[in-house]
Amino acid sequence: MAEYKETPRQKMIAMMYLVLTALLALNVSKEMLDAFVVVNESVELTNENFANKIDDTYLAFNKKYSNDPVKVKPYLDKAQQAKQMSGEMVAYITNLKYELIARTEKIPVDSARISKLGKLKNKDDYDTPTNFFMGDSEDGSKGYGSELKNKIDSYRQNMHELLSADERTMVKLGLKTDGKYEDANGERLNWVQYNFYHTILAADVAILNKIISEVYNAEFDIVNFLLDAVDAKDFKYDVIDAKVLPQKDYVFIGDEYKAEVIVAAYSTTQNPEVFLRMGVDSLPISQLSSARSIEGKGGKVKFTIPASSEGVQKYAGVIRVKSGTGTIQDYFFRNEFTVGRPATTISATKMNVFYIGVDNPVDISVPGVPIDQTRAEISYGTLKRNPQDDSWVVQVAKAPTQGKNLVTISVFMQEGGKTKKMGETVFRLKNVPDPIAKIANQTEGNISKTALKYSSTIVAKMPDDFDFDLTFRVTSFDMVYTRGETVMRETATGGNFTEKMLQYIDNARTGQRVTFEKIIARGPDGTDRHLNPINLTIN
Repeated sequence: MAEYKETPRQKMIAMMYLVLTALLALNVSKEMLDAFVVVNESVELTNENFANKIDDTYLAFNKKYSNDPVKVKPYLDKAQQAKQMSGEMVAYITNLKYELIARTEKIPVDSARISKLGKLKNKDDYDTPTNFFMGDSEDGSKGYGSELKNKIDSYRQNMHELLSADERTMVKLGLKTDGKYEDANGERLNWVQYNFYHTILAADVAILNKIISEVYNAEFDIVNFLLDAVDAKDFKYDVIDAKVLPQKDYVFIGDEYKAEVIVAAYSTTQNPEVFLRMGVDSLPISQLSSARSIEGKGGKVKFTIPASSEGVQKYAGVIRVKSGTGTIQDYFFRNEFTVGRPATTISATKMNVFYIGVDNPVDISVPGVPIDQTRAEISYGTLKRNPQDDSWVVQVAKAPTQGKNLVTISVFMQEGGKTKKMGETVFRLKNVPDPIAKIANQTEGNISKTALKYSSTIVAKMPDDFDFDLTFRVTSFDMVYTRGETVMRETATGGNFTEKMLQYIDNARTGQRVTFEKIIARGPDGTDRHLNPINLTIN
């Protein structure tokens, strides 16, 4: 039977009780009294609907009894006990409610039975109700509140005894009176004090009706549980077939293929037997004596097949069970699985090396193994996986101080509490190459005066075969040129030409050479690189 889950009906009752408790903490105005009346009317309507639903359940019980009296009678007897106890409990709470109204309104009990809560004159009175439930005791032991609590406890215990110890864990009855209760100041209270001390008549009536709802709910759950239990032990199905449930269909050399063979609608009281043969598509009954026999337990048969060779491995068999009448029935099955050698993919996404100081994307996968069962390690640096897209990134901050500039990525498979190494790959570590200094996209050769003047900037570009998006910024350079027989040198801070450089270019003649050297560029990691010189001839 399914584990207990709170129904929408029970959630609604609990919510109305929370509303009621919240209202009790507020000053009682006319609006608050009206709210109590609304809550009470909702609970009373719920109780009416509840009573009708329970009647439908008893009708279903009686129908089952007429079809199979011997089988149903033990369950129906308990259901009728539940009905009697619940009826007595509801009658007691109802009479208590009318006695409370009669005393508070100072009217006969018969008049109280036909009076609506909204029409009562003293529904905001709390002295009379408090005395009614508490008596002349502070803990309520001498009033009707204590009597009500004892009857609730007795009713709950008697309803529980209709079920076995195991079944009681499957049904939640509610109606508990042993909770931890406190007042607004944190002082401990008992159940009677918490519910009925200094509460107005309108609240008490709603609380009593809420307890009636819980009684109906307990009766409904117990009776429905008993109704379901009538057929719970039957072996019922409309379609039955043998099913193979492998843990996985692709295994590696040296591993084992594991699977379960079950009847789709099976009974745990059965101990079926399986006859299995490898390398065949079917297993006729006449060949069972030559097949491997495997005994089952609890309705299941578990078996393992060593994965000793590569390729598709077929097998077929028969599962034998007893039917409800005790006759033997055979059900045929067949399946196959693939055995392969461990294959691990570890490759740098952009280059065949790892560059120091940048994020190096890596593809890591093991065919046939889920990503959550795959683990990877790196011998130097850090290796991180992005859980959003399962991509991997290698980061190496600096070159190792000892050994070769090599790192190893190892991949492992985790399954069944065990770890197995699936493969590894070694990668070379390299520094990011120097960028190439260019002017007007040139490093040497002829250039027009106009092109040189209007370029007026040295840029540092990464080599074309470098597939990472890195930016280097030129921080200084020298421009060397001749004026007559004098070699002149001008230094610039940053990558732009100075005014003197531009003046020289304006006055330069065709054939004059200009050299840009001592070019320094700074990378994203903050380190400086000395770049290539640029030799240009003005044409």
